[in-house]
Amino acid sequence: MNPSSAALVVFICCCCCCFWEIESKYMVYDTSHKIQGDKINVHLVPHSHDDVGWLKTVDQYYTGANNSIRGACVQNVLDSVIQALIDDKNRKFIYVEIAFFERWWNQQSELLKNKVKELVNTGQLEFINGGMCMHDEATPHYIDLIDQTTLGHMFIKREFDQKPRVGWQIDPFGHSSVQAYLLGAEVGFDSLFFARMDYQDREIRKSDKTLEFVWQGSKSLGSSAQIFTGIFPRHYDPPDGFTFEINDVSPPIQDDVLLFDYNVRERVDDFVAAAMAQVNVTRTNHIMWTMGTDFRYQYAVSWFRQMDKFIHYVNQDGRVNALYSTPSIYTDAKNAANETWPLKTDDFFPYADKANTYWTGYFTSRPTFKGYVRTMSSYYLAARQLEFYKGRNSSGPNTNALANALAIAQHHDAVSGTQREHVAADYALRISKGYAEASELVASSLESLTSSRSSSNQEQTVGVFQQCPLLNISYCPASETDLPDGKSLVVVTYNPLGWKREEVVRIPVSFDDFIVTDSNGKVVESQILPIFNASLNMRSFHVKAYNGKSPSSTPQYWLGFKASVPPLGFSTYIISKAEKSADTSSTLSTVWTSDSTSSNETVVVGRGHLKLHYATNEGKLTRYINQRSLVEEPLEHSFSYYSGHNGTDQASGAYIFRPSDTFLVKSEGQNAFTIVRGPLMDEVHQQINSWIYQVTRLYKEKEHVEVEFTIGPIPVDDGVGKEITTQVTTALKTNKTFYTDSNGRDFIKRVRDFRSDWDLQVNEPVAGNYYPINLGAYVRDENMELSVLVDRAVGGSSLVDGQIELMLHRRLLYDDGKGVGEVLNETICVQNDCKGLVVQGKYYIRIDPIGDGAKWRRTFGQEIYSPLLLAFAEQDGDDWKNSHVSFFSMIDESYSLPNNTAIITLQELENGKVLLRLAHLYEVGEDKDYSSIASVELKKLFPNRKINKVTEMNLSGNQERDEMERKKLKWSVKDSSEAKKIVRGGSVDPEKLVVELGPMEIRTFFIDLDYLRMFGSERKDANRA
Repeated sequence: MNPSSAALVVFICCCCCCFWEIESKYMVYDTSHKIQGDKINVHLVPHSHDDVGWLKTVDQYYTGANNSIRGACVQNVLDSVIQALIDDKNRKFIYVEIAFFERWWNQQSELLKNKVKELVNTGQLEFINGGMCMHDEATPHYIDLIDQTTLGHMFIKREFDQKPRVGWQIDPFGHSSVQAYLLGAEVGFDSLFFARMDYQDREIRKSDKTLEFVWQGSKSLGSSAQIFTGIFPRHYDPPDGFTFEINDVSPPIQDDVLLFDYNVRERVDDFVAAAMAQVNVTRTNHIMWTMGTDFRYQYAVSWFRQMDKFIHYVNQDGRVNALYSTPSIYTDAKNAANETWPLKTDDFFPYADKANTYWTGYFTSRPTFKGYVRTMSSYYLAARQLEFYKGRNSSGPNTNALANALAIAQHHDAVSGTQREHVAADYALRISKGYAEASELVASSLESLTSSRSSSNQEQTVGVFQQCPLLNISYCPASETDLPDGKSLVVVTYNPLGWKREEVVRIPVSFDDFIVTDSNGKVVESQILPIFNASLNMRSFHVKAYNGKSPSSTPQYWLGFKASVPPLGFSTYIISKAEKSADTSSTLSTVWTSDSTSSNETVVVGRGHLKLHYATNEGKLTRYINQRSLVEEPLEHSFSYYSGHNGTDQASGAYIFRPSDTFLVKSEGQNAFTIVRGPLMDEVHQQINSWIYQVTRLYKEKEHVEVEFTIGPIPVDDGVGKEITTQVTTALKTNKTFYTDSNGRDFIKRVRDFRSDWDLQVNEPVAGNYYPINLGAYVRDENMELSVLVDRAVGGSSLVDGQIELMLHRRLLYDDGKGVGEVLNETICVQNDCKGLVVQGKYYIRIDPIGDGAKWRRTFGQEIYSPLLLAFAEQDGDDWKNSHVSFFSMIDESYSLPNNTAIITLQELENGKVLLRLAHLYEVGEDKDYSSIASVELKKLFPNRKINKVTEMNLSGNQERDEMERKKLKWSVKDSSEAKKIVRGGSVDPEKLVVELGPMEIRTFFIDLDYLRMFGSERKDANRA
């Protein structure tokens, strides 16, 4: 052995002797540290973002099924986290998605439930947000947002007696003002946190240290509904190098000196460096690290072991202070700092995460699903009212399944249209099953309310009512049936709104010889219209897709009749075969079709004040005239499509709207169109091309235009994805300015190519000017205003002065690379016959003198959301009129709600209390008559019941309003002076029982009632007064 080798052996032996003298031992990590005022405090917030459906269905995510798509099991997350919290009392965790937590909770033993309750009571486990899902903020209606949040909050209150304090909207793709003031401040949240924001805005806010601010989302409610808001500096995951799921690549702290790669000092330095970098973009000495991301903590100890070590060693180091925390603790620390915070108004739309990548396509993606959610939302509202009238029955059919299905459908990868197609089908199936049970409830409630208490035939009415969920595709077996001699069709029309409505009801029928009477036997004016092939073709294919078989018969006509329906009540109409000699039967419509020989003439359509002019040679709309309001304006209507960008740098897809070119859709053939005229309505039918069909409808007694469109299947055999838009064009000089709604509530001013918070660098002049629309949009100049209202969520803009553009349908051929991993190319299949998706929907147009449009937008907007509910039955002779109540209103027959208010919730809860929500429909300064205090008389809302107690609650009903206001944190705000005094309703006098509402105010009440009188025969029937 040479000398050098001998020396090496001696060295190794000495080292080994040293290692043998050091022992591995159990290490106790000190994780008990609290906030320290003189140091940078790093709040470690452990969380898992668990999508309630996206790549997998909600149940697949919960159970861990279908892991070939994504290895995610929420059940494992919750099992693992709960045990980790039990193991160390200093650890904390926040949880958001109550749809998952409720599933898990219902499967646990009482022993474990008690342990979990202790974790919640001590603050180790905190519910944040607390809705059934983390809802989208662009495409849901505000009533849906309230309902899904309430459902989750009531579960938390019932099981844990806790009230969430913080909004946690970390993943939605843009953020609405309604989220800030309504689903934030009015729920009782002290703060709101999110991650996604425009990349240009983020860089400026990081530079200015304005990532945290006070947000006043409502100009009407101002500082009374403001909320402290924080945006994460990057995303909702930890800084680079600090993710510790079992397969993550971040280096763990290796603190065992007997093992290789000992790195405590290196990792502490990494931690301090990351903390100091974030301090440089944040005000005060508090920063938050979101320790988690999508579906993490399936093996929770892998995260908590590392956080335990970091807290221990970082605090030994002493340069910064690390602690287990929650957003509530962080919010209190920010509040205690006595900082003056910048002020934010309006919203955070549209969102782009880089140049050419605007997340504005999802405003329209999956338009039929968006329409289905909206339709079932309004049905749920009406069903709860009827359930209240009848009385809640725990053993019978109820609305619970529909409530849960609609709640998870508000998820930011559900109604947004950004889920995979099999997941969209799962959401729709859940809603369909919920509807099936709710429809039984509706039928039984109407049977109870229409049945005369003194009638011997009451038992015979059970099961008589039928409803028609496919009426939108001209399918209603109840109305299409042939009526034998002596039989009549009974139509009960229910109005869920608080004011009387007079509308035309349209149902498909198989014959053209009918007479319609009201419950007094008075003949009601009616009209027979032909059903065109475009409707019949759509009906045949989609009924088979829905029911598994084709319809047994084909109706030939629409029957339209004028219905007058009381507030929160119903009217009954009888449809009978007319005698051949009768002159009171339905009026047959006249039909006129233009042809290639039509001269350059103008044809006028419309029986009432509103007239539309069409040029016969071009087959297009040219002019809008309202003889009552003296509005006369040029008006054009067109269709176009954008070709979706297919480049590898960024394609147009489920999330992203990135157009390449714009193409006008020109009419094919000879520009022919057909005009149908009658006493109630006129229609103009146009086959724009082989895949776009349009009906423009004018009702005699209405002053708006109804446009019904059928689009699809969109052709893609040319290899080009297409995004279909419609344009409504006037000559108004609108100076780049337009207005779109926020979740169907407030309207927000938009200016083309402009942002109020920073100087916008324009990269996408089309997609970057698109905004979400749930209620409608309008433009105006000094004299006129053009309004367009919609029946579902869509994307829209005003890219040309005087014009409103809506995107109605999308079919694309490339994935946009934002995670869904599937092309937005929806198809409908009947057996092996698959076709591209066909969407049918409506939008509505009106032009008013400046200042007059709000009345129509607000009133008719409510009527779009809450259409009349129809139920059908048959009668022999006059049996129905003799044995049933034909007219009913829940409220006092001399009363209706003020025109500026709506009942958005009327529901009997499981504890017997009544949940009532009243909403003011107008903003401050929106209308000269209705932007004022409204008063609702509760005694007249419940005339047949004694009101024992009225308790005002917060929006989600989990705490009294006074308690919420007492606990509200106060924030110092820069430039916080308000130009207008905030107007809110006062307290409710227990004797007068009158509720006041200020502009944009929603007030929520629990009401204790005693039943006084029976409905039915003991109630005075207005038709027999």
